[in-house]
Amino acid sequence: MNTSGNLIEKIYYDDDIVKKFVLATMIWAGAAFLFGLIAALQLAYWPMNANLEWITFGRLRPLHTNAAIFAFAGNAIFAGIYHSSQRLLKTRMFSNLLSKMHFWGWQLIILSAAITLPLGYSQSKEYAELEWPIDIAITVVWVIFAINFFMTIRQRREKHMYVAIWFYISTIITVAVLHIVNSIEIPVTFLQSYPVYAGIQDALVQWWYGHNAVAFFLTTPFLGLMYYYVPKAANRPVYSYRLSIIHFWALVFIYIWAGPHHLLYTSLPEWAQTLGMIFSIMLWAPSWGGMINGLLTLKGSWHLLKTEPLIKFFVAALTFYGMSTFEGPLLSIKSISAVGHYTDWIVGHVHSGALGWNGFLTFGMIYYLVPRLWRTELYSKKLLENHFWIGLTGVLLYYTSMVVAGITQGLMWLAVGEDGTLVYPDFIETVVRIVPLYWVRALGGFLFIVGFVMMCYNIYKTIKLAPKEQHDAYIEVSRSGYDELTKGHRKLEGMGAVFSVLAFLAIAVGSVIEIYPTLSLHRYVNPNNIVDPYSPLELAGRDIYIKEGCYVCHSQQIRPIASEVMRYGAASTVEESMYDRPFQWGSKRTGPDLSRLGKKYPNLWHYSHMLDPRAVTPKSIMPNYPWLAEKKTDFLVLRKKLSVMKQLDVPYADDVVANADIYAQKQAKEIAADLESNGAPKGLEDKEIVALIAYLQSLGQKGKVQ
Repeated sequence: MNTSGNLIEKIYYDDDIVKKFVLATMIWAGAAFLFGLIAALQLAYWPMNANLEWITFGRLRPLHTNAAIFAFAGNAIFAGIYHSSQRLLKTRMFSNLLSKMHFWGWQLIILSAAITLPLGYSQSKEYAELEWPIDIAITVVWVIFAINFFMTIRQRREKHMYVAIWFYISTIITVAVLHIVNSIEIPVTFLQSYPVYAGIQDALVQWWYGHNAVAFFLTTPFLGLMYYYVPKAANRPVYSYRLSIIHFWALVFIYIWAGPHHLLYTSLPEWAQTLGMIFSIMLWAPSWGGMINGLLTLKGSWHLLKTEPLIKFFVAALTFYGMSTFEGPLLSIKSISAVGHYTDWIVGHVHSGALGWNGFLTFGMIYYLVPRLWRTELYSKKLLENHFWIGLTGVLLYYTSMVVAGITQGLMWLAVGEDGTLVYPDFIETVVRIVPLYWVRALGGFLFIVGFVMMCYNIYKTIKLAPKEQHDAYIEVSRSGYDELTKGHRKLEGMGAVFSVLAFLAIAVGSVIEIYPTLSLHRYVNPNNIVDPYSPLELAGRDIYIKEGCYVCHSQQIRPIASEVMRYGAASTVEESMYDRPFQWGSKRTGPDLSRLGKKYPNLWHYSHMLDPRAVTPKSIMPNYPWLAEKKTDFLVLRKKLSVMKQLDVPYADDVVANADIYAQKQAKEIAADLESNGAPKGLEDKEIVALIAYLQSLGQKGKVQ
């Protein structure tokens, strides 16, 4: 290798791939924001579900989160990485073909999600709902991206890797580990699978993945983008190189441990909950290290807020990052979690990060990139200013309304009177109280979209202003850094492979220590409390429950909190969910917990409740599910489903597996006969509603814990 810094070379950067990702970011952003607004309106005004299964809230909400995280934020990340990496490494991307395969492969994955999720094909694991063929496609495309990126590092002409590159490396490695470990599942049909993990295992692995999807898909890559674009926009070096080093390694090492704070007060072993809480609180320091480093980079350049208004987006993004990373550890403290968990406070917390941090940083990056990529001037700075202020108003309305709603609902759930009874025993009372705040949330989301539409118009007009002929221009670079004598971290920055291995080890240690012990589930199971597996019909009903996305509004985990035990019954145990694949503990309660629902109401109550919730719970905001009384249960596939479950050590007898459809039909006839005798229509025995009722009536009825 010629390491001479005197050799001048001509480089043509691949900006075409960056343009593609920028435009894809804007297209999918519009879809994600629109889905979110409709979902918000559905919670404020239930008829917005329109009695259509494909857009009902349970299916639309996963579509919205996947579109926001992987379509909008994902494409933004790739746009920024492809643009900044070439310039930081002084080389073109390793392979044009791999870049194109990455782009089109990722868009096809997003399109697959947009088709399958509304159709009800879901694993019901938050941010990991996509079924196994799409999971495989994600792995393949991510590997293509990784090869392209790391080979670009290998052929770089700048020996020292800038801090942004560190964050890109940790992102690519960790996302690969998270996705592969969390997606180990056994296919049942072409678009259905069961995870290999069950109960507390599944919960821990899922939230190890879920929390770190936020950490390593919505935080570390955006910090990398911040480290490149904020200094570029301000035309100043990053504030502190030492702070960059400390906060990078601390963040990468600590973040991976924090997942269990999503499972406080659950059946997860106490040691894992405590570990998650401690490391979450420790996250305050490295998180704020990034925010401080970013904001202080603008020290002495605050006048640019007037002359370069796009910097407002970066300042707001860093401020929201600081708010979110202060609030996250706060919510991981057990006493605070008791109030905030399962409420809209968490929704507000997530959206302050997604809209304020990821959204505003992306908008700032696009405003910076488009004029440079298309070699023209931004069409209107005034429109940019208006976008910023309208969008900011929208985010603040959204966040404030959800925090107020969450704290209100959390305190109402916990309230116990002097006589030792619940102050608000009727759950619907705690829902109705916060519906006005759902309207404020919808208004905030609408304003955010108005600002985004302004941006689309501004960008469209900017590109229209661009010269028609866009020839690639070369730049001249020389190799640099190869002749320097370095030591310490500076030396490590010149060693791409060693740096990557250390980044992997930093996240692997915490992952192994947390997950490995829970894989020995039997250690935590009390033999006296072991439960029976679901009957074939109950399992069919459980899959319908998952398909309809009931888990996004109902939990199945009663916390050992006095008010919660008084409201629902005995606290949940490890054994109750030991055969649950996937687990259904939930993360939000728009409706009550269902752990003790079985036998609480007659079959006809459930029938009426699913077809028209207002018939049994006036003022309910739950959608109608009329198609459940029309669609037929697939009995034949039950043999395959039970066979897979038995393969996963669920104790089904051979006879039950071999005759699963016959057992299911027999139980269905009994429930249908009961429904008919109480006034329901005749002939429901092969309908999905009957299978779902069988599952709901089994909840809390399987073991010896009642």
